[in-house]
Amino acid sequence: MKLLIGAIFGFLMLLLPSLTLQTSQGTEWNQTLVPEENVVVEKSVVSMYIPGDSKLPFGCVWGTVQNPAPGYPVEIEIYQNGKPVYVAQTNVNSDGSYQHYFRVKSVEGDKVIHIFEGNYTVDIFKSVVKSTPGTTST
Repeated sequence: MKLLIGAIFGFLMLLLPSLTLQTSQGTEWNQTLVPEENVVVEKSVVSMYIPGDSKLPFGCVWGTVQNPAPGYPVEIEIYQNGKPVYVAQTNVNSDGSYQHYFRVKSVEGDKVIHIFEGNYTVDIFKSVVKSTPGTTST
C-alpha cells in the first residue's frame, strides 16, 4: 500500500508542472528592443569632489542619454586614486534622463562616518542606438 501511495504521489509531482500556469503566460514582450548589433556603449568621464564637511548625507550622479537603447541601464563606476570604490546601475527614464543617489556619510550614534570624501573620477557607460547612414538620432 505504501508503494502504491508513493507511486501516485510521484506521478502527481511529475504531472503538477504541466498543470500550473507557465511563468511567461500573460507577459508582453517589449517590442521596442533594438538588435544588439545596433547598440554601442558611450563612455563619459567626470570628476567629483565631496567635501568632508558636507551637510547632506548623500551624493548624486545624473545626466541624459541621447538616443538611448531601450532596456539598457546606465552603469556608474566611481574611482578614487585609480581604485574602484563604488559601482551601480540605474534605469534610463523615457525622456533619456537618469539619476542615481548614493550615501556619502552615515551616522552611528554620536559618530559620523564619511563613506566618500575627497576627489573621485566617475566613469559613466551609456548604451545608445548607433546612427547608421540614412537614419537620424535624437
